[in-house]
Amino acid sequence: MFKYVRDDEPEYALLKDPVTSDKNRYGKEIKLTPVNDNGVSLRINGDERIGDNPNRTKQHAFHFTADNCIGCHACEAACSEKNDLPPHLSFRSVGYVEGGTYPNFTRMNISMACNHCDDPVCLKGCPTRAYTKHPEYGAVIQDPDICFGCGYCTWVCPYNAPQLDPVNGQVEKCNMCVDRLEVGLKPACVSACVGNALNFGVVENMPENREQIETQIPGFPDPSISNPNIRFQQVKSMPREVTRTDSMPVKYHKSNADGKYKPVVHKKNGEKKYWNVPRLSSRENPLVIFTLVTQAALGTFAAAFLGSLIGVESLQAMASSVMYVPLVVLALAFAALGLFMSTTHLGKPFRFYRGFNNLRHSPVSREGLGVVIFMAFGGFHMLSVLPENAVFQSLFGAALSGKFAGLANATGILSVLGGAGGLYYMYRCYRIPARPFWNHWQTGCSFVGSAAVLGAFTVAIIGVPYLLMSGGAYLALLNSLAPLMIFGLLLEGLGLYFHARQQASSEHEGAVSHYIQNTTFGKSYILRNCLLALNAVAIAALVIFAEASWVTLVMWTAVFVSVSVSALIGRALFYVLVVPTTMPGAFFWKNKGFEEHAREIGLAANPAVGVAMHTH
Repeated sequence: MFKYVRDDEPEYALLKDPVTSDKNRYGKEIKLTPVNDNGVSLRINGDERIGDNPNRTKQHAFHFTADNCIGCHACEAACSEKNDLPPHLSFRSVGYVEGGTYPNFTRMNISMACNHCDDPVCLKGCPTRAYTKHPEYGAVIQDPDICFGCGYCTWVCPYNAPQLDPVNGQVEKCNMCVDRLEVGLKPACVSACVGNALNFGVVENMPENREQIETQIPGFPDPSISNPNIRFQQVKSMPREVTRTDSMPVKYHKSNADGKYKPVVHKKNGEKKYWNVPRLSSRENPLVIFTLVTQAALGTFAAAFLGSLIGVESLQAMASSVMYVPLVVLALAFAALGLFMSTTHLGKPFRFYRGFNNLRHSPVSREGLGVVIFMAFGGFHMLSVLPENAVFQSLFGAALSGKFAGLANATGILSVLGGAGGLYYMYRCYRIPARPFWNHWQTGCSFVGSAAVLGAFTVAIIGVPYLLMSGGAYLALLNSLAPLMIFGLLLEGLGLYFHARQQASSEHEGAVSHYIQNTTFGKSYILRNCLLALNAVAIAALVIFAEASWVTLVMWTAVFVSVSVSALIGRALFYVLVVPTTMPGAFFWKNKGFEEHAREIGLAANPAVGVAMHTH
């Protein structure tokens, strides 16, 4: 060993696995390199030497014995001390589930850190490539210096392992204590466990005095999401139903079919409906704006360009008018505003350029690339049609008129394709198994519907005033755009209907989100749904019955305001309602209810409380 271990190191702290299996239960090789390859240096503290552990390039894993855990939090303290963590971060945390009634009341403690999965979704999701799955010990290690603090890895991880630090604007996580492994020691949390609940070694090896190496435990999310490298023992009997001690309205019910505990709704807050409008505001507000204005930009350009291309008369007239260039510029400005808002959501906004580092895997990287392609070709399209603009011709003459028609069509089509790709990967960003409320095709209906209705209204906002001033047929333009508006509203409404049906009957956290939607935000949810239906009916009625008059314009304006309010409420609900598949918390620690209360009363200002304000 290249680093000395103290002579009196206790036996339980030493890492040793003399005999190991060849494959894990997921069918993957436990040895992660060729037979005679013992890996490369991890350059810990700049040291180039390699540890002499013969199993160095085999997948290692934590083993947690719930029957032994006494909830003392010694593992948390050891992890925090070793990694010099601030009070609001914890790479390992202890939560609880409990059930039964006196005198047969049972509490089970769960200690959880990163599981260094076979299929690390954090690695694939991270747009900056801050994650690496090392063949050395199978450790998934994240580099905070590469991270720009988008927090997407915290969304996709089912186990709440990556920790977003709002103070420093970056994510950090458990690194498996690879520096200790290199000198033959188990991770700090394992060595500190006073109840012999934690152990560590090559995956699938059963520690001494254990009889189980299961992959699930009550409160632990579905292991099929990422094939986690953690093994459990829990042989003491538990009630058929256990609840969480944190504020999350989730409980776990033992299924008759397979004997597994599955999350169901715990209606601890009753059935009463509330508005809770202030709580619609969240840390994701920049993403609310980003998604809406970007979708509006894509819809605006697609409606104006494609409508003209396929021969819609009023849109052809719009495309040949002096207002077409300003309309394209407005669409590009919306897209730029969206990208700017997404940048403000980052913990380190000036590192936004790193968002394109993981085009191979990350939908976040691909989403950004799609929007950039839309803007680039949209800009070329605007320059191509500029010589046809009457204002341009009055200033510079008409010598270039008609010479770039083919280029204008080509760049317009490429811009639409880029925007469609960006919209698709925007949708893929939210198809996350760890967030079941989002993981539904309704998300796509919502995004496409918003693009259609907001894009059509944006074209109308530019076109109608111009036609009014020039004496044109503004009602024809509105009537041409109305089917696109109605399509967008109906598409979103259809998705919401089937989404609600599926979530209400599900056995995952999506059902909990549905419960919160119908109670905590029940009145806001009903308002949004009513506005969706009323807006579709109002637009259809205006097309059928309205005549050109100021009353019609007022009614169209009212519908636009209503559509905007509905879109804002719906998108805010989209972000605040999602309940992730995270591990149970404690009464204070890892408890969203306590964190919100601490922020409301100012207790979060005391760093020792361990609750950081949403700022950096």
